[in-house]
Amino acid sequence: MRVVRAAGRRGAGAPPAEASDTITPRAVLIYDGECAMCRASALWLMRLAITGGELEILPCRSAPRRARFPEISDEACMTAMQLVLPDGRTLTGADAVPELLHRIGWLSWLATAFALPGARPLARRVYVWIAKNRMRLSCDR
Repeated sequence: MRVVRAAGRRGAGAPPAEASDTITPRAVLIYDGECAMCRASALWLMRLAITGGELEILPCRSAPRRARFPEISDEACMTAMQLVLPDGRTLTGADAVPELLHRIGWLSWLATAFALPGARPLARRVYVWIAKNRMRLSCDR
């Protein structure tokens, strides 16, 4: 497994990493940990991807998330899931779904559906609706 720093690469002789320059060897899914549907979905995805060590999950409002990814605001990750890739890029909401599917292996073929004309805009609309209504759909509040 290749290790890449989330905040960028450092050359030989570079100063030690700071707290915000955390090593991220796998993708990290940041989700609304206060929502039962979101928790269940994140755990399901992690279990599916765990065989390859491809996914870590962190609740949005947790201290570890804030320490490792201070550049992602609570507001951003309470609005939509955030998928931080090993190279430091962040995919948000429906745009993270194809990457998550690729990381699950046997579901990677589904990611190709997002390349079909109109699929991505439709997925974004559906994702936004579900995210806005998640508390009414199945959460504890």
